[in-house]
Amino acid sequence: MERAYDKELLDFIQNSPSVYHMIAGQKQRLLAAGYTQLLESEAWELRPGGKYFLTRNGSSIAAFRVPEGPFRGFMIMASHSDSPALKVKEHPEITVEGTYRKLNVELYGGALLAPWFDRPLSVAGRLFLRTAEGVRPCLVDAGRDLVLIPSLAIHMNREVNAGYEYRVQRDLLPLYGGAEARDLTALLAREAGADPADVLDHDLFVYDRQAPSIWGAEREFLSSPRLDDTQCAFASLTGFLESEGGESLPVHVVFDNEEIGSSTRQGADSTLLADTLRRITAGLGLDERTYLEKLSQSFLLSADNAHAMHPNYPDKCDPVNRPRLGGGVVLKYSGSQKYTTDGASGAIARVLAEKAGIRLQTFANHSDIPGGTTLGNISVRHVAVRSADVGIAQLAMHAPYETCGCGDTADLTALARTLFASSLCETGEETYTIR
Repeated sequence: MERAYDKELLDFIQNSPSVYHMIAGQKQRLLAAGYTQLLESEAWELRPGGKYFLTRNGSSIAAFRVPEGPFRGFMIMASHSDSPALKVKEHPEITVEGTYRKLNVELYGGALLAPWFDRPLSVAGRLFLRTAEGVRPCLVDAGRDLVLIPSLAIHMNREVNAGYEYRVQRDLLPLYGGAEARDLTALLAREAGADPADVLDHDLFVYDRQAPSIWGAEREFLSSPRLDDTQCAFASLTGFLESEGGESLPVHVVFDNEEIGSSTRQGADSTLLADTLRRITAGLGLDERTYLEKLSQSFLLSADNAHAMHPNYPDKCDPVNRPRLGGGVVLKYSGSQKYTTDGASGAIARVLAEKAGIRLQTFANHSDIPGGTTLGNISVRHVAVRSADVGIAQLAMHAPYETCGCGDTADLTALARTLFASSLCETGEETYTIR
């Protein structure tokens, strides 16, 4: 059955066709809750009881609350804003034999390519416009079925069902219009109420227009574009806004560019989290020694979705650690530490899950099938805190339309709420009090 948070999640995803829209949506929720936006280019004047957030590149965000009194450490939840997609190149229009116009795109992230064909697609992102003083960004979304990638008929490739190696430059260029179709940036600028002549540059992505769906015999499944990782970013912010109290300082952070390695100024492999924590410490009049002491009493939940056991390929799953859709939050392990969960952090995560009253299941890769990496082990290179990796079980990860179980968003939200209201106190070597 449809459960709490599922509809809110799907509304949030539909209103977030690009990373820039997603972060703008999170910003609006924070402003509505009384949070003050900080700029990295200005001095921060923080006060006890204050509620703050900052963005970087318009595609990442960090929010925090300052306790009324002294705090132990930082309780952090990290997720990411981006999903695999087709990125629109500069001067994207290609005219084909005086008949069609298609868009020149490149692959962003490790996407499943076959599902992108023959489905309604659109374009969203941001334009940069000339102003009298310089430049400004403008969010844009065509908001309608705009492009489509047509398959080649089976009559012209009889062997396609035996396996085909898709090439983005040939096979995945979306059909945009007839030969006389106007330039894409001009179309988007006019629909956003801007003058096309003012467009200087853009960050645009093709996205899936298929509406989310709750389905199954008992309406137990949920499918949508961009579940990975908008679902975790939504749950983290919702839990953050619903939490209160605690002896630690809660931090909600969403990074960009996880799907391409995180090595950007707004990615997990940047200084964003470290800069934020150091500026919080300095803004409260605390020194470097105190900052390092607080890191030892801090905890990070890295939240990125996990692979569920596939009904048609159970042999691809670990023999024992086999998450299922609708089975609760997934705690992820990897001997190579591509996931940061170990005995100590796993135990802490289990205590938090018990406090939250939620279900917890575990994931480990099949030993002969190496998995990917995520935010946790990248983030702790810059901020040396105890960390565990969690997520929600899903199918068709990195497809344009993904599937999870209803109710799991509520469990992850409850875990986030509990994390942000809790504190960690190191009372001895690898010994912790969790309040």
